Amino acid sequence: MSDFSERRRIMVDTQVRPSDVTSYPIINAMLRVPREIFVPDTSRDLAYMGEHIFFDNNKRVILDPRTLAKMLECIHFVGTELVLDVGGGYGYSSAIAASNSQAVVLLESVEECIAEAPVLLSDIGVDNVVIQEGDLSRGAPELGPYDAMLIQGGVGVLPEALTDQLKEGGRIVALFMENGLGSVRLGYKILGDVTWRYAFNAAAPILEGFERKREFTL
Repeated sequence: MSDFSERRRIMVDTQVRPSDVTSYPIINAMLRVPREIFVPDTSRDLAYMGEHIFFDNNKRVILDPRTLAKMLECIHFVGTELVLDVGGGYGYSSAIAASNSQAVVLLESVEECIAEAPVLLSDIGVDNVVIQEGDLSRGAPELGPYDAMLIQGGVGVLPEALTDQLKEGGRIVALFMENGLGSVRLGYKILGDVTWRYAFNAAAPILEGFERKREFTL
């Protein structure tokens, strides 16, 4: 067993399972998918430390395993969904989601990730992820609508362009940030509107294009 394989097992046993993640497909995928190859080379030794991993000149993060696993548990995939993974980086979150969905669209704006993600996913045999380059706040309407969406980073305000691409009855999970504090919420699209419920606490830097606009008063 390689050193990284052992670290992967420890990650699941100490970070994922104790966080009330019980979905076998999620746990199995996290035991199998090599997180260390989906991070910048300089961060490989940090891949299983239980923290966000920064990339794109420290403007973006790969969500820590606990947060990602709990977000995926909230979505509760049944294996037939078309999923939009917004800001999927090098492809780790998409690889995990792809293990229990029909197909995943990985939307990314960072050129290095767009170039490397297809190779990394192919190397581990993941063939149901499509890489889409574009503005994260715009989504990928040309490939939707989607049964489920994951937002890989903090959100001040969720752009309507994204919820417009969610199917009726679809689910979306996002990490809302306000004054440095964050909470993950699960949304259901019902009669054209998204209804949110609280899931758990977490925090992450707010994605570009998802900032809450400052209001000025005189």
